[in-house]
Parts: sequence; structure tokens; C-alpha cells
Amino acid sequence: MSKPIIESTNFTATDYTAQPLPLAEYEDCRFTNCHFAGCDLSGFSFVECRFEGCDLSNAKLDGTALKTVSFKDCKLLGLHFDDCNPFLLEMSFEHCNLNYAIFYKLKLKGIRFVDCQLQEADFMEADLTNALFQRCDLQKAIFENTILEAADLRSANNFTIDPTINRLKKAKFSTGNIAGLLGKFNIVIE
Repeated sequence: MSKPIIESTNFTATDYTAQPLPLAEYEDCRFTNCHFAGCDLSGFSFVECRFEGCDLSNAKLDGTALKTVSFKDCKLLGLHFDDCNPFLLEMSFEHCNLNYAIFYKLKLKGIRFVDCQLQEADFMEADLTNALFQRCDLQKAIFENTILEAADLRSANNFTIDPTINRLKKAKFSTGNIAGLLGKFNIVIE
């Protein structure tokens, strides 16, 4: 059975923990100041949608399609993006709290994180080729067997990335944050 399609609709200041959002394919929709924390969004499709000021913390994303979806000023704590439908998965984040989010094994070439909190986020085995981490806090974020080729981390901070177990060819770092690449070697940088 196919899902209904809802197009070009604005959803504002709605608490979907009390009354769930109807299962559908949402295209070119805007969600502003909506509350989805802990909601089950499994099987939903969001295509060219924008979420602003929303709380999606701990929402369930099994098979959820996120195709060209942007998040701005959102709270996305603990989201398992690795449970999303990987087909045409494309997201961008600006001024978002993504602490404890999981991006395990996802192909996210060119993903953009601008002014985001990504503390203890899991990027293990993800493909982050050409990713942008602009002014992001990556404290205790996990990078293991991660592809960071041509990624831009020049203004990122608090990260620890082991160059011996991650692919970093042509990745960009600044002299101010280079210590995040050398922590494994237990050397002193002054």
C-alpha cells in the first residue's frame, strides 16, 4: 500500500508526541518549532523538507527516507541516522545539537555540519568525503575506519582522529586544531 503524498505544507508549533504525524511522504514541507522527541518516524519519507527549531531527540528512524533534508536550530540527540533508508540519503545541519547521534556506515559525501554540537557522535565506517565541519564541537566523537578524504575540519574543535585508522587524504585541518590528529602518539605540542 502506498503512502499518501503531502506537498508544500507548513507545519508549525505542533507537539507530535501527543498526536502523531500521519505516516506519509512529505515533499517540500517545512516543520517549524515542532516536537517529535521519542516519536516513531519509521517508514516516513521526507523529500526536500526543512526542519527549523524542532526537537527530534531519540525519534525512531527505521527505514525513514531523508532526501535533501535540512535541519536548522534543531535538537537531534541520540538519533540513529544509520537506521534510515540509505537510498538518496542527503542531509545538512546548521546550529543543531547532534550529541550522541549515530552515522555508522552511512555514505554522506558532501554533508554539511555548520555550528553544530556533535559530542560523542558515532562516525565509524562512514564515508564523509568532502564533508564540512564548520565550527563544530566534536568532543569524544568516534572516527574509526572513517573516510574523511577532502573533508574540511579547519574550524572544528575538540576532535581526536587517528590518522592510522582513518582515510584523510586531502582533508583540511588548521594549525590550531592539528593536535586532534596526534593524540594517539602522546606527544607534546606547544
